[in-house]
Amino acid sequence: MLIRSPEQDIQRILFTEEEIAARVAEIGKELSARFAGQKPLMLCVLRGAAFFFTDLCRKMDCMMDMDFISASSYFDGTKSSGTVRLMKDSSIDMTGRHVVIVEDIIDTGLTLSYLKKLFAVREPLSITTVTFLDKQTGEPNRENVDYCGFLIPDEFVVGYGLDYADYYRNLPYIGVLKEECYL
Repeated sequence: MLIRSPEQDIQRILFTEEEIAARVAEIGKELSARFAGQKPLMLCVLRGAAFFFTDLCRKMDCMMDMDFISASSYFDGTKSSGTVRLMKDSSIDMTGRHVVIVEDIIDTGLTLSYLKKLFAVREPLSITTVTFLDKQTGEPNRENVDYCGFLIPDEFVVGYGLDYADYYRNLPYIGVLKEECYL
């Protein structure tokens, strides 16, 4: 069986590997300044944010705890299901801590809203939100994020951790997936 190259399924590249690295370094510098002298709890929303999260944490010049959570509203589709499912919770106590939620992409804002409400009752000192991509969907009453890598049009994108049905995560750039790949 011959397997296609993932690059054959990309309509166009939105952000190159170099553009991504530069923007991640900028956000890392901003977060380092914000949490200077602190020890934030960095929470990666698996699996999509894993690449962004590890690169971002390496660009931060402060002490931190790192943990991984898993929440999704997609379930292998291209649109949110409207329901968030938490599959893995944090194992670190958030009480009195600065908590930083690191997401891959915000479109409806449903997952981020869910996580902020869930963690707020655990009495953190603060909750900061960071997303790699902010999809401009025009969704009403959507959660705002504190830090954003890039604004993108309302198109289905993959790469740098983002997937379609668990494929394309390994691409080093962000690309628009051809519609015939998911329709």
